[in-house]
Amino acid sequence: MRLIKRDFYLNKLKDVMGTPDIKVITGVRRSGKSKLLEAFMAHVLDTDPSANIIHINFNMSAYEGLNEYHALNDYIEKAYTPGKNNFIFIDEVQMCDGFEKAINSLHASEKYDIYITGSNAFLLSSDLATLFTGRTFEIEVFPFSFAEFMRYFELTDQYSAFNHYIQEGGMSGSYLYKTPESKYDYISDVFNTLIVRDIQRKYRIRNMPLMERLCDFLIDNISNQISTRSVATGFTSEHVKTNDRTISAYIKYLCNAFAFYKVRRYDIQGKRYLASNDKYYLSDHSFKYAKLGTKNADYGRMIENIVAIELLRRGYELYAGVLYKKEIDFVAIKRNEKLYIQVSSSIDDPDTFKREIDPLLKIKDAYPKLILTRIRQEAYQYEGVQIVDVADWLLRD
Repeated sequence: MRLIKRDFYLNKLKDVMGTPDIKVITGVRRSGKSKLLEAFMAHVLDTDPSANIIHINFNMSAYEGLNEYHALNDYIEKAYTPGKNNFIFIDEVQMCDGFEKAINSLHASEKYDIYITGSNAFLLSSDLATLFTGRTFEIEVFPFSFAEFMRYFELTDQYSAFNHYIQEGGMSGSYLYKTPESKYDYISDVFNTLIVRDIQRKYRIRNMPLMERLCDFLIDNISNQISTRSVATGFTSEHVKTNDRTISAYIKYLCNAFAFYKVRRYDIQGKRYLASNDKYYLSDHSFKYAKLGTKNADYGRMIENIVAIELLRRGYELYAGVLYKKEIDFVAIKRNEKLYIQVSSSIDDPDTFKREIDPLLKIKDAYPKLILTRIRQEAYQYEGVQIVDVADWLLRD
């Protein structure tokens, strides 16, 4: 498989190299966590050739004997070299029973710079503070961005490349397959076998048909407002036994596993979060094609999903805006920065243009307002609103 340098994530690791934090690499399965770890190990040796690298990959049978935390701790302590910078790299750490005890002990010794990756469902962001007594620094890895997609395939025409990216997505493992059918078979297997199986094991779910049905529903309704009560009522009317508490719990499990990302609604005028009807986006839009097929594809929703994940990748807190009963696709916030964004496949139709721009024009503050769409030309402004081609925006720093 051809590899590209993922500088966006490598730079984050470089920035915390040598700090006392436990560095934890998370993200959806097959998003490139292991390759990132390997690339960073190569960087460490380039900058410090004498460094002592202690690397354990629990995917390999050679390390099966370390799947209990005492054995893992003893192995690493024996590999320690005084007088050198000692780095610990552990891939799929959750495969070691009681791994957090070994990591906490090694961290407390203050002798190691520690980096770990783990299965999405077993090393959750919400669990890190509980698992580890030391401070953790989390780096969340997403599937390939549009910019990485273009670099991988060495493409130069962003407008043509974006059409391909909408279809292929960012699961780079699928790029090795020659036909669309084999690509989507791979992507479907990632979702079914790895994501759903991990969730079933983690939470001991017995009603997997309900979970699978809920997955299909969420995939088919990306970017729509969803009420767990309405979903439960709809399923019950179709003779599927469930309730809103179960639906809410299952959705939380899917989000914990990085299969979906929840976007809460935000009242722009009242400056408050709304408690109901959240939106959900797939960690990679190709999962929709792989699971539900490509017929009747709603490109507007797919582009909206791509923009949502890109904003999360860039470190924004993401909300769906509400103003005077008008919907604004995204309110993106990062420290003192705020963006208001509408996403549309096309604004050629005057009614569509009016529907997208009117809510932005009603916002009275001075933060940037954008419409991201496919115009295949340089950005321009309309009454202070920037109209930007989505492919161009995705390639911005």
